[in-house]
Amino acid sequence: LNDNPLHYKITLSGTVKSPKINFDPPFLMLMPVPLDVKTETAVNIIPQDYLRQSQIQVELPELELEDGGRICPFSVEFSEGQDIVFSSDGTNKELMCHISFRSSRPMSFLGTVFFIDEEEN
Repeated sequence: LNDNPLHYKITLSGTVKSPKINFDPPFLMLMPVPLDVKTETAVNIIPQDYLRQSQIQVELPELELEDGGRICPFSVEFSEGQDIVFSSDGTNKELMCHISFRSSRPMSFLGTVFFIDEEEN
């Protein structure tokens, strides 16, 4: 290019993909159980388009009782860790988590459990 009047033009194109996670099953229903008995189910977390390692955090709902008190009857356990790992083949490893519910008081609940990565997606 030095002292050469010819101009070179380079055209670049690309697609931006935002990281996301899907769930299998996409929603869950825990079966009714006697008081103080744990009910539990496994959920497969399927990360997509993560280009670097990230970690999943969970926000569990607190429930308000009739007397005004609050409890969190849910718990989440990741059997193989909470890290989203970028594989050499360009995919992300799936994560397995177990969501459980236990309460010493009778209740039913419909709500949302939030799974959030380090960038608050």
